[in-house]
Amino acid sequence: MEKILIVDDDHAVYRSLAIHIKRMGCEAVWSNCMAEGLAEVEKHAYDLVLLDVHLPDGCGLDAISTIRRAASQPEVIILTGYGDVNGAEVAIKNGVWDYIQKSASPQEVALSLKRVVEYRKEKVEQPSKAFALKLDGIVGDSAPMQACYDQLARAASGDANVLLSGETGTGKEIFARAIHTNSSRIPANMVVVDCAALPETLIESLLFGHEKGVYTGADKARDGLIAQADGGTLFLDEVGELPLPIQKVFLRVLQERKYRSVGGRCERSSNFRLIAATNRDLDAMVAAGTFRSDLLYRLRTIAIELPPLRDRTTDIAKLVTHYLSVISERCGTAIKGVSPDLMETISAYTWPGNVRELINALETAFSNACYESTLYARHLPQDIRLQVIQCSLESGSHSGPAHSDGSGRIEIGGAFPAELTTFKAFRKAAIFDIEKQYLKALLDKSDKRLDQSLDISGLSRSRFYDLLKQHNLSL
Repeated sequence: MEKILIVDDDHAVYRSLAIHIKRMGCEAVWSNCMAEGLAEVEKHAYDLVLLDVHLPDGCGLDAISTIRRAASQPEVIILTGYGDVNGAEVAIKNGVWDYIQKSASPQEVALSLKRVVEYRKEKVEQPSKAFALKLDGIVGDSAPMQACYDQLARAASGDANVLLSGETGTGKEIFARAIHTNSSRIPANMVVVDCAALPETLIESLLFGHEKGVYTGADKARDGLIAQADGGTLFLDEVGELPLPIQKVFLRVLQERKYRSVGGRCERSSNFRLIAATNRDLDAMVAAGTFRSDLLYRLRTIAIELPPLRDRTTDIAKLVTHYLSVISERCGTAIKGVSPDLMETISAYTWPGNVRELINALETAFSNACYESTLYARHLPQDIRLQVIQCSLESGSHSGPAHSDGSGRIEIGGAFPAELTTFKAFRKAAIFDIEKQYLKALLDKSDKRLDQSLDISGLSRSRFYDLLKQHNLSL
């Protein structure tokens, strides 16, 4: 018998849902707060959790990843009395089954429940084959990374096109290699194409190859990168940089897996698996007419968005340990120790260049330390140390929390708390408060319009929604 947990502070909602659940031959259990619900999924196995958003002790959206990581890996359906576009996006990104308003018809709710139960029964009857992922070079076990690993495993088990998106330095190429390494195509090549570095006059020749004598200097026929990827994986890095004419040609190659070399008379075939990556907003490029929508649909059969380092700060210590070991091995020296002040500085920095910037910073520190056995903050690049110090001064040199005067300008004022905490805790609380006041002023200034908020702040769409969620704000 399937077990369904209802986490909602309204007993009437539980009674109504329990009727449908029992008619389906399932067991219904009720928790009236988030803490009790989380305790339930830790102690007992559930197939489904019906989760309210507004609970007495917190926001249900914040509990999704914890519930999904429980031993029984229950599915989650969000039930909310308020239609919220931001909440729906957060929920779907965290892997919920459905997002339903409480005002929906009983038939709609019952249908969604029935589909989950059928899905869980199929999983029991035909369990998926477990295999250990090879994650060479990928470090981290934070919730955002665990979600990416799940998607990586699904991508590696099939042959569909994959689009990796994320900021510069988040590790898109290393993820592409992991997909290839864990797939059935591992015996063949993974061919990397840096679309941003392709000279426009030679793109077709490099991709499709050319025949002898087709242009000056073509003293012999050459295979292109697509031919080299036959049987393996073709990785298009920075795919948003492909010129529109090439996008049109490449669309047909994706559809037919056939191409014609420059100057060639016959079509050739290449059985490649495509993985593409970008740090650009391809949907915005489609709207602007600089990227083909039909190509985007082909690329995005499976979409994986890699989180920025600032959204997985719990992985920083593991990243530091891993890459210092790699650097030490490469240099042929003993692994250096790490001082607390270096870790504090690294943890306080926002890492706009993500993991790539962190690696470069560690290499600089390693070089600056020379023969010293321990790395200190003073060994880090000056610009990183300066930014952390400036941030500390801005949050600590003023006398209290930030506030907006209604004009869109943020001011700092007030008094220190009577009991001082550690500097790190004070700085974290001050920055959190400043962020919230900034977001409030931003929403006022933009009249709560998404496009204006993003233009003014310079934030990405996903980062903006994450910040709104952290500070319990909404458009």
